[in-house]
Amino acid sequence: MNNTHKELDIIARMRGEVMGRKEPTGENLFLVWGYPTVVVFVLEFATLMFLHKHWYVWLWIGIPLMGAPLMMYFQRKDYARMGHRSLESNIALQLWIYIGGASALLGFTTGVTNTYPVCYNFIQGLLIGLGAYLTGVISRFRSMTVCGIIASIMAFACLFIQDDLWPWQFLVTAMTTVVALIIPGHQLKNYLKNYEF
Repeated sequence: MNNTHKELDIIARMRGEVMGRKEPTGENLFLVWGYPTVVVFVLEFATLMFLHKHWYVWLWIGIPLMGAPLMMYFQRKDYARMGHRSLESNIALQLWIYIGGASALLGFTTGVTNTYPVCYNFIQGLLIGLGAYLTGVISRFRSMTVCGIIASIMAFACLFIQDDLWPWQFLVTAMTTVVALIIPGHQLKNYLKNYEF
């Protein structure tokens, strides 16, 4: 009987230690990918509108060149602090890896096939909005879910901005990124800063 109490005490203490740990959050990842994405889309707009250079279609490569090293740094830091990742964290990370790969493939194929003006910004904005929506659902962070829906709806504006006005799609996609990644990223960071773990 005495051993049972000791075992229960050990289990309770271990559970308390696990529950008291700070779960990996990845709150920086939205900002790490959001800001470079906005910068690149504004650069693409400026390159096309003011310099009239058609190599703008390859500027999207700057997003993973800026974002990937920062993401790896924050992921390593998060993992070193915790020694593990939560299931939700893993699912969200895999989702964004898939979206990043799809975005890279989209940028490459639309650049090669010269269909960049027709569909790139719309699909990119939709992917970003969908990713934010699904991450919000996975993490149960309602603000991110709502921002993902709003960003996905904003992406449809790109379908109406065509012909001579199509470069303005870059700014729409930049605003979509602000709504889907940067705003919820700051909200999540502030929430986690004020939340007692």
